[in-house]
Amino acid sequence: MGQCLPCMGGAVKDVVETPDPEIKRRQLAEAAEKRQMEASSRGIKNAYAVEQKKKKQEEIEKRIAASRPGGEGGLRKQPGNCLDSCP
Repeated sequence: MGQCLPCMGGAVKDVVETPDPEIKRRQLAEAAEKRQMEASSRGIKNAYAVEQKKKKQEEIEKRIAASRPGGEGGLRKQPGNCLDSCP
């Protein structure tokens, strides 16, 4: 008395089968992707326009980097700098 056995009436129908690990992994990955997409677009009314602005900014940065002489950073040594004559 008081024992729950699977042989009882509808107990077999109540058993929930766990999904295959590969299926579960795929579902979790899809859910994570969906959350990331929702989080990245939160507060943005026009995601396409934002994406276009990013691409345009990257293109401008590439042009600026390509136009620099020597391909180095923006800082250069100025002639007559105080540090040259100071001990």
